[in-house]
Amino acid sequence: MGQNKANLVVRQRSLLDIMMDKMKSVFQQVMLSGSQATAYNTGLPVLDDLYPGCGPLAGIHAALKQTGGRGVFVIGCDMPLVPTALIRYICGHHDADIVVPRLGDYLEPLCAVYNNNCLPVIEQALKQGQYKITSFFPRVRVKYVTAEEISRFAPPEEAFFNINTPEDWARFCALYPELSLKR
Repeated sequence: MGQNKANLVVRQRSLLDIMMDKMKSVFQQVMLSGSQATAYNTGLPVLDDLYPGCGPLAGIHAALKQTGGRGVFVIGCDMPLVPTALIRYICGHHDADIVVPRLGDYLEPLCAVYNNNCLPVIEQALKQGQYKITSFFPRVRVKYVTAEEISRFAPPEEAFFNINTPEDWARFCALYPELSLKR
Protein backbone atom coordinates (compact mmCIF):
# COMPACT_ATOMS: atom_id res chain seq x y z
CA MET A 1 0.00 0.00 0.00
CA GLY A 2 2.88 2.37 0.66
CA GLN A 3 1.23 3.48 3.90
CA ASN A 4 -0.29 2.09 7.07
CA LYS A 5 -3.63 0.52 6.12
CA ALA A 6 -5.10 1.05 9.59
CA ASN A 7 -5.01 4.82 9.02
CA LEU A 8 -6.81 4.81 5.67
CA VAL A 9 -9.98 6.90 5.95
CA VAL A 10 -13.36 6.54 4.26
CA ARG A 11 -16.28 8.77 5.29
CA GLN A 12 -14.24 10.23 8.15
CA ARG A 13 -13.57 6.77 9.60
CA SER A 14 -10.29 4.90 9.53
CA LEU A 15 -10.13 1.19 8.80
CA LEU A 16 -8.96 0.75 12.38
CA ASP A 17 -12.03 2.62 13.71
CA ILE A 18 -14.34 0.52 11.53
CA MET A 19 -12.75 -2.71 12.77
CA MET A 20 -12.67 -1.61 16.43
CA ASP A 21 -16.40 -0.83 16.33
CA LYS A 22 -17.09 -4.17 14.69
CA MET A 23 -15.03 -6.11 17.26
CA LYS A 24 -16.58 -4.22 20.20
CA SER A 25 -20.02 -5.23 18.91
CA VAL A 26 -19.02 -8.90 19.16
CA PHE A 27 -16.52 -9.17 22.03
CA GLN A 28 -16.31 -7.84 25.59
CA GLN A 29 -12.54 -7.52 25.39
CA VAL A 30 -10.75 -6.13 22.33
CA MET A 31 -6.98 -5.69 22.09
CA LEU A 32 -4.64 -4.34 19.43
CA SER A 33 -1.50 -5.98 18.19
CA GLY A 34 0.99 -4.80 15.62
CA SER A 35 4.23 -2.93 15.27
CA GLN A 36 2.52 0.49 15.33
CA ALA A 37 -0.39 -0.31 17.66
CA THR A 38 0.74 1.97 20.50
CA ALA A 39 0.71 4.99 18.16
CA TYR A 40 -3.04 4.72 17.52
CA ASN A 41 -4.10 6.03 20.97
CA THR A 42 -7.36 4.09 20.90
CA GLY A 43 -7.64 3.46 24.62
CA LEU A 44 -7.59 -0.28 23.93
CA PRO A 45 -4.97 -2.54 25.48
CA VAL A 46 -1.97 -2.98 23.18
CA LEU A 47 -0.13 -6.29 23.01
CA ASP A 48 3.62 -6.21 22.69
CA ASP A 49 5.11 -9.06 20.71
CA LEU A 50 7.36 -11.29 22.77
CA TYR A 51 9.02 -12.16 19.45
CA PRO A 52 9.38 -8.72 17.82
CA GLY A 53 9.80 -8.59 14.07
CA CYS A 54 8.29 -12.02 13.51
CA GLY A 55 5.04 -10.86 11.93
CA PRO A 56 1.41 -11.72 12.67
CA LEU A 57 2.25 -15.11 14.18
CA ALA A 58 4.04 -13.26 17.00
CA GLY A 59 0.88 -11.20 17.51
CA ILE A 60 -1.25 -14.33 17.83
CA HIS A 61 1.29 -15.70 20.30
CA ALA A 62 1.19 -12.47 22.34
CA ALA A 63 -2.61 -12.50 22.38
CA LEU A 64 -2.75 -16.09 23.63
CA LYS A 65 -0.15 -15.30 26.31
CA GLN A 66 -1.99 -12.12 27.38
CA THR A 67 -5.31 -13.92 27.71
CA GLY A 68 -3.79 -16.80 29.64
CA GLY A 69 -4.28 -19.09 26.67
CA ARG A 70 -8.09 -18.93 26.81
CA GLY A 71 -8.31 -18.56 23.08
CA VAL A 72 -8.54 -15.55 20.82
CA PHE A 73 -10.26 -14.42 17.67
CA VAL A 74 -7.76 -12.70 15.38
CA ILE A 75 -8.62 -10.41 12.48
CA GLY A 76 -6.63 -8.02 10.33
CA CYS A 77 -7.64 -4.38 10.15
CA ASP A 78 -7.77 -4.64 6.36
CA MET A 79 -10.85 -6.91 6.22
CA PRO A 80 -13.69 -4.49 6.99
CA LEU A 81 -16.48 -6.45 5.30
CA VAL A 82 -16.39 -9.63 7.39
CA PRO A 83 -19.93 -9.88 8.78
CA THR A 84 -20.24 -9.95 12.57
CA ALA A 85 -22.58 -12.93 12.23
CA LEU A 86 -19.79 -14.85 10.49
CA ILE A 87 -17.36 -13.89 13.25
CA ARG A 88 -19.81 -15.23 15.83
CA TYR A 89 -20.20 -18.41 13.80
CA ILE A 90 -16.43 -18.94 13.60
CA CYS A 91 -16.16 -18.35 17.35
CA GLY A 92 -19.00 -20.78 18.05
CA HIS A 93 -16.92 -23.84 17.19
CA HIS A 94 -15.17 -25.42 20.17
CA ASP A 95 -14.15 -28.75 18.68
CA ALA A 96 -10.74 -27.72 17.32
CA ASP A 97 -7.59 -25.83 18.24
CA ILE A 98 -8.04 -23.48 15.28
CA VAL A 99 -11.18 -22.49 13.41
CA VAL A 100 -10.24 -20.90 10.11
CA PRO A 101 -12.16 -20.04 6.93
CA ARG A 102 -11.05 -21.85 3.79
CA LEU A 103 -11.92 -20.91 0.23
CA GLY A 104 -10.62 -23.67 -1.98
CA ASP A 105 -6.94 -24.01 -1.13
CA TYR A 106 -6.75 -20.52 0.39
CA LEU A 107 -7.00 -20.00 4.15
CA GLU A 108 -7.89 -16.82 6.05
CA PRO A 109 -5.61 -17.22 9.10
CA LEU A 110 -6.15 -13.57 10.07
CA CYS A 111 -9.86 -14.16 10.54
CA ALA A 112 -9.69 -17.18 12.81
CA VAL A 113 -9.91 -18.51 16.35
CA TYR A 114 -6.83 -19.92 18.06
CA ASN A 115 -7.21 -21.76 21.36
CA ASN A 116 -4.74 -22.40 24.15
CA ASN A 117 -3.46 -25.68 22.65
CA CYS A 118 -1.84 -23.58 19.91
CA LEU A 119 0.38 -21.62 22.30
CA PRO A 120 3.25 -24.12 22.76
CA VAL A 121 3.20 -25.07 19.08
CA ILE A 122 3.28 -21.40 17.99
CA GLU A 123 6.10 -20.73 20.43
CA GLN A 124 8.07 -23.64 18.98
CA ALA A 125 7.48 -22.38 15.43
CA LEU A 126 8.65 -18.88 16.37
CA LYS A 127 11.79 -20.24 18.05
CA GLN A 128 12.52 -22.24 14.89
CA GLY A 129 12.11 -19.17 12.67
CA GLN A 130 8.87 -20.42 11.09
CA TYR A 131 6.85 -17.20 10.90
CA LYS A 132 4.20 -18.22 8.39
CA ILE A 133 0.97 -18.52 10.37
CA THR A 134 -0.08 -21.79 8.78
CA SER A 135 3.31 -23.44 9.40
CA PHE A 136 2.11 -25.03 12.64
CA PHE A 137 -1.39 -26.04 11.48
CA PRO A 138 -0.41 -29.70 10.80
CA ARG A 139 0.46 -30.07 14.51
CA VAL A 140 -2.95 -29.04 15.87
CA ARG A 141 -6.62 -29.83 15.25
CA VAL A 142 -7.99 -27.48 12.60
CA LYS A 143 -11.66 -26.91 11.78
CA TYR A 144 -12.09 -25.38 8.33
CA VAL A 145 -15.10 -23.15 7.75
CA THR A 146 -16.10 -23.89 4.17
CA ALA A 147 -17.19 -21.52 1.42
CA GLU A 148 -20.67 -23.05 1.71
CA GLU A 149 -20.82 -22.15 5.40
CA ILE A 150 -19.45 -18.65 4.74
CA SER A 151 -22.07 -18.12 2.01
CA ARG A 152 -24.80 -18.24 4.65
CA PHE A 153 -23.52 -14.87 5.86
CA ALA A 154 -22.15 -13.14 2.74
CA PRO A 155 -20.60 -13.94 -0.59
CA PRO A 156 -17.10 -15.19 0.35
CA GLU A 157 -15.35 -12.79 -2.04
CA GLU A 158 -17.12 -9.90 -0.28
CA ALA A 159 -16.70 -11.19 3.27
CA PHE A 160 -12.95 -11.57 2.86
CA PHE A 161 -12.34 -8.55 0.67
CA ASN A 162 -8.84 -7.62 1.74
CA ILE A 163 -7.30 -4.20 1.17
CA ASN A 164 -3.72 -4.75 0.04
CA THR A 165 -3.18 -2.35 -2.84
CA PRO A 166 -4.22 1.18 -3.82
CA GLU A 167 -6.54 -0.46 -6.37
CA ASP A 168 -8.21 -2.52 -3.61
CA TRP A 169 -8.65 0.66 -1.58
CA ALA A 170 -10.18 2.54 -4.53
CA ARG A 171 -12.57 -0.36 -5.16
CA PHE A 172 -13.55 -0.49 -1.49
CA CYS A 173 -14.21 3.26 -1.39
CA ALA A 174 -16.31 3.04 -4.55
CA LEU A 175 -18.38 0.16 -3.16
CA TYR A 176 -18.61 1.41 0.43
CA PRO A 177 -22.02 3.13 0.12
CA GLU A 178 -23.58 -0.12 -1.13
CA LEU A 179 -22.03 -2.42 1.49
CA SER A 180 -22.96 -2.58 5.14
CA LEU A 181 -19.95 -2.55 7.46
CA LYS A 182 -22.13 -3.19 10.52
CA ARG A 183 -23.42 -6.63 9.44
